Amino acid sequence: MSTPETAPRLPVFRLAPDIYAPLLALTQAAKKGLDPVLVELLLIRASQLNRCAFCLDMHVTDARKAGVSEERITLLSAWEEAPAHYTEKERTALAFTEAVTVLTDGFVPDEVYERAAAHFDEAELARLLALITAINSWNRLNVAARTPAGGVL
Repeated sequence: MSTPETAPRLPVFRLAPDIYAPLLALTQAAKKGLDPVLVELLLIRASQLNRCAFCLDMHVTDARKAGVSEERITLLSAWEEAPAHYTEKERTALAFTEAVTVLTDGFVPDEVYERAAAHFDEAELARLLALITAINSWNRLNVAARTPAGGVL
């Protein structure tokens, strides 16, 4: 049930279809060579931070299709308190995702970047950064437009 605060506001991609294709192309290019499970975990975590119901609905569904357990999906918002459920590489990528998504200090801390650089080569890091940037763009567009979960772009 939608309220005035949650009612769909603006069909961005229908009104400006030329925005959709390049953002989708960036997302697809960023995913190349990355573990599909890792990708979905990062997309979910950024969407949680940005409170994007549309993207959460989509990526939780995609994570299940990729074989991610319900337990790992459920615990994702508290991943730091559930280290046994995520690999060191996943935890590193989740920390990087959070640092890039929440830029309240105005930068990604060196410690977070260096930890990520120890687990991913430079090409993978570039793709991770592009993926995180892409999901943040999707999230911001959908949150501002109030695209409903389960809706159509």
